[in-house]
Amino acid sequence: MVLGKKNTLEHPRLGLAIAKKKVKRAVDRNRIKRIIRNTFRLQPDLGCFDFVVIANAGLAKRDNQAIEQSLIAQCQKIQKKCEKFSSPS
Repeated sequence: MVLGKKNTLEHPRLGLAIAKKKVKRAVDRNRIKRIIRNTFRLQPDLGCFDFVVIANAGLAKRDNQAIEQSLIAQCQKIQKKCEKFSSPS
């Protein structure tokens, strides 16, 4: 799950909440965090948003590419929603 909000800075920020209760093994938690950070770093058009990624229980079972694609899709969806609400009517 990805939460997002527009910020007043000139760059995006990332927060991670990968709970031990949801992802049991430290190896899996570290892999997930590494994938998310790398995906976030490589996205050039994230805008001025704060993103918080919260891990769900099934995340450890997904492969790296699936996690990347899901993260990109969710961030783009958040950006579109924020643009829709912030545009003058």
